[in-house]
Amino acid sequence: MAVRCSRLLLVFALGGNALGGPHLAEAQPRPGKFPGKSEADKAARAGKEDAERAAAADASARPGEKPDPADKPDPEKEKEAKPAPGNSPNRGKKRKVEYVVAVVNDAIILNSELETRRTPTLGEAQQITDAKERERRIAKLTSQVLDEMVNEELIVQAAEAAKIEVEASDIQAALDSVKEQNNFDDAGLLAAVSGLGYNLASYKQEVRRQLLRYRAINQLVSPKVQVTDEDIRARYDQMARRTEQVQAVRLSHILFKLPEHPSEQQIAAARDRAAQAIERIKGGEEFAKVAAQESDDEGTKATGGELGWFQRGSMANPAWEPIVFAMEKGDIRGPVNGPTGLHVFLVSEIKRSDLKPFADMKEQLSRELRRREMDKQTQTWVEELRKKAYIDIKLQ
Repeated sequence: MAVRCSRLLLVFALGGNALGGPHLAEAQPRPGKFPGKSEADKAARAGKEDAERAAAADASARPGEKPDPADKPDPEKEKEAKPAPGNSPNRGKKRKVEYVVAVVNDAIILNSELETRRTPTLGEAQQITDAKERERRIAKLTSQVLDEMVNEELIVQAAEAAKIEVEASDIQAALDSVKEQNNFDDAGLLAAVSGLGYNLASYKQEVRRQLLRYRAINQLVSPKVQVTDEDIRARYDQMARRTEQVQAVRLSHILFKLPEHPSEQQIAAARDRAAQAIERIKGGEEFAKVAAQESDDEGTKATGGELGWFQRGSMANPAWEPIVFAMEKGDIRGPVNGPTGLHVFLVSEIKRSDLKPFADMKEQLSRELRRREMDKQTQTWVEELRKKAYIDIKLQ
């Protein structure tokens, strides 16, 4: 669900969670609260109208340009004098229209906040040469980022409803931690956050919101997480069963080549040769000697049919893997069908993964299981918050 950003993070703040871990979110502190849907909609419309009037006023100040009549300021609402031609302080500057992209209960998310948040995620998508595909990918990323911002706003609101507090000293401690972990002084921190679209005040506001989310999850979700000794033991036993499996084999073979469309007689003759080779090996002859004498693989017969080490999933013919990885050291199997003929295989060595004793791994497994359960419970909690919330997405 989450879209991860390359950002300056509070490493300790939100850790890993179902929402994708800690992020710096909105570029500006939240505007004032709104009592509900109708008032939020009014605020959204008013924000657009104010920006449009400002843009129209700026355009009218440019010589030789005729503003669209629909964009003219309302004389009843606008009392300011029209700037003299050529004297507009914003002449030649591009103006961004600010508007609301989402309403979350009694709070709003602005387009400028979304733009700041999504910018680090767009690098790869912007490199797509096909215009339609590029537009589709950017739209999808934008929607995902906004969805994450909505979730984070809901968590902040839940924290505030639960009377969870963050003191100024907590924010300063967080800033000091960021500086220490990134080897920043005050100027370095300011430069870093400015590069992300923040000033120091808005960055502190976002730090506060991160701490609120972190504390809300720890206080409201963490008590629901239960990991028992039986859960830990079951996880260890599962890992033990996996490590009992062979992870890699050192393999040799003898090839009895067949033409592309062999006859039954040719197949039978190859099987007889394979059976005789197996009999010789079981009778005490070295595999390498028999391979050197009988194999039709000119590339390996001189080295006793040695093929080397194979990890699970690395064999060129996947049909061989269940056979080869079921073999123990010294086992012979064959004849086995292959694309160029019949094979006799020898596993000369095997490797299994080492697993530490349960007592040495118990604490690590407990943390792993708690983290997984925390992610699951957090996801469920946020979904419940969304079901109870008023959410109006106004993304354009």
